Amino acid sequence: MTTAQHKIGSGFGAHSTADDVLQGVDLTGKLAIVTGGYSGLGLETTRALTKAGAHVVVPARRPAAAREAVEGIEGVEVDELDLGDLESVRAFAERFLASGRTIDIVIDNAGIMACPETRVGPGWEAQFATNHLGHFALVNRLWPAIEPGGARIVSVSSGAHHISGIRWDDVHWRTGYDKWEAYGQAKTANVLFAVHLDRLGKESGVRAFALHPGGILTPLQRHLAKEEMVERGWIDENGNPLNPSGFKSPQEGAATQVWAATSPQLAGLGGVYCEDCDIAEVAPADGERTGVRDYAIDPEQAARLWTLSAELTGVNAFA
Repeated sequence: MTTAQHKIGSGFGAHSTADDVLQGVDLTGKLAIVTGGYSGLGLETTRALTKAGAHVVVPARRPAAAREAVEGIEGVEVDELDLGDLESVRAFAERFLASGRTIDIVIDNAGIMACPETRVGPGWEAQFATNHLGHFALVNRLWPAIEPGGARIVSVSSGAHHISGIRWDDVHWRTGYDKWEAYGQAKTANVLFAVHLDRLGKESGVRAFALHPGGILTPLQRHLAKEEMVERGWIDENGNPLNPSGFKSPQEGAATQVWAATSPQLAGLGGVYCEDCDIAEVAPADGERTGVRDYAIDPEQAARLWTLSAELTGVNAFA
């Protein structure tokens, strides 16, 4: 399989911040949608984009909490959106489309991680449904407003995609639920979504990217007991981050998604997985958890997932 998955020497790295990668980038007049843009990496992303001149729409499951979090940041508006509820996705998209505005950037940032077995909608596994299917439906419904000739869609995945490919025979974990494998499958889906969306959108000049932001302690860990995070070496007994665990700051964690959304270095490119503010290499065959696994960028699996997602959600802007 030929691939564009090779570093381009961006000049940035693991400790670059969102402000660093936006130096010299003017987003005045641009509109960005950042799901979950009021917490953790999403909040830092919102701050950085508005600082560069963008207007940011923050769809939020808890609009009141979101408004409180972004208070004082100029150029932000909040609307209601629950990614686990397709009717909520439809309603948000219709409200936005009715405004007559166009979209330059979509950052699919919101997500849940390693939650207890939870069912949403018609019995769907919550991590696959929220992290992937909700964003799939959102982007497809917003497609009429996405600006041709330059818009970018950014799908926030994770190094956890190394844990699991797509379980084609049981994507909703009807049997044998494992919270980490379910998270891994959802994060693989985030990459495959960008791969096929880029294939569909590039003719109109819309490009898509996926990425691993790095390890960051944020509210994403809300479903994990302190004991589990201590056991994994993430924090000490007092809840303090352990430096050897290699966690980034939220400002560093937001950098790769902001870079993917705005960098002129990515002009003419798309459908690739990024990490540490550069395009990632394909993961080595020895199983080391670095780069991107080949199954996550396989165009055939990406097309298969797109078809399945369209069937499940009833939405396909390209049908």
